[in-house]
Amino acid sequence: MQPDPLSRDAVQEVLARLVRIPSVNPALAPGEGTGEEAVARFAVEWLTARGVRAWLEEAAPGRPNAVAEVGGGDGPTLVLCAHLDTVGTAGMEIPPFEPRVEGGRLYGRGSYDMKGGAAAILAALAALAREGLTGRVLGALVCDEEYASIGASDFVRRHRADACIVTEPSEGRLILAHKGFVWLELVTRGVAAHGSRWDLGVSAIGRMGRIIAALEELDRTELRRRVHPLVGPASLHCALIEGGTGLSTYAAECRLSVERRTLPGETTAQVVAEVEAAVRRAGEEAEVRVLLDRPPLECDRDADIARCVRSAAAAVTGAEPEEAGVAYWMDAAVFAGAGVPTVNYGPAGAGAHAAVEWVEVDSVVTCARVLVEAARAFCARGAPGTRSAP
Repeated sequence: MQPDPLSRDAVQEVLARLVRIPSVNPALAPGEGTGEEAVARFAVEWLTARGVRAWLEEAAPGRPNAVAEVGGGDGPTLVLCAHLDTVGTAGMEIPPFEPRVEGGRLYGRGSYDMKGGAAAILAALAALAREGLTGRVLGALVCDEEYASIGASDFVRRHRADACIVTEPSEGRLILAHKGFVWLELVTRGVAAHGSRWDLGVSAIGRMGRIIAALEELDRTELRRRVHPLVGPASLHCALIEGGTGLSTYAAECRLSVERRTLPGETTAQVVAEVEAAVRRAGEEAEVRVLLDRPPLECDRDADIARCVRSAAAAVTGAEPEEAGVAYWMDAAVFAGAGVPTVNYGPAGAGAHAAVEWVEVDSVVTCARVLVEAARAFCARGAPGTRSAP
């Protein structure tokens, strides 16, 4: 008979096994990026051995999600989601894939971001498989969150759901909102000429300089005054710039990459319009195009899933969790964008993308137990309401 999957020893063991399997995102570190296939296969095998129906779904060639299902009947469907990919290991001061437990902390790349959350989901699914749920709980252990979220995007295209809990680390807080972002590229044109021909040359870099000043003013005087109660102010920064071919040549072209962090309620179209207006205020012209955009997240604190997680956390820990928002982006917005009410609740630790990374083992155990309680409550709520499109 399998041991209690929610015991500290069981949770620590599966967490250590997840960390031991390298799953660096190949888009971020091509030299060491092995992708998520090995760790996804491990998750499927671990779940199957504990009576959970589990399988792989390929989001892209060689980039699978591990998907699982427990329960059944006519009740609602809840998704528990974590990503299995990690960032690279360059500059780490600890062995990245040799998990070490010290002082209640498990160290290793991905322990905090976010194999702790993945371990909590595995443990919760194994525990729930022993129960007679009236609804369904799907596990979504997805690829590629650290780059383009192809895993979460593929999952919501394939599966319907009524709610989702993402287990990104939250230090035991109930996260109801996060910022989105828009990556933009601006291109200015000049007239190439020899550096001595001031009468002919027009510097695209000079034109971009005036635009940068206008964008900085937009950030300082307008965006920072827009403040969301959970995630703080909107912001914009000029991130990368490239232009010119030589010291003695007027630059014919200049390219600027800009990141705009968006608040719930702000849209990509609004962001583009504001940047174009700033260009005009600078007295210049520029091509403005969107490179990538991801929406912000906001979940009503009175949504069923928020109530269930709040009550579950109170039952497990003895106190209702702090409600908060975060400035960074996560896959939660992919589910929310598909019409699935989504919250974030996860373990505690430190060192995401850093030289030393760790997660508090007891917080992973707590997270798993909260997931079980929340799933029981949500699935007991009766017939599902409006569901997302496939």
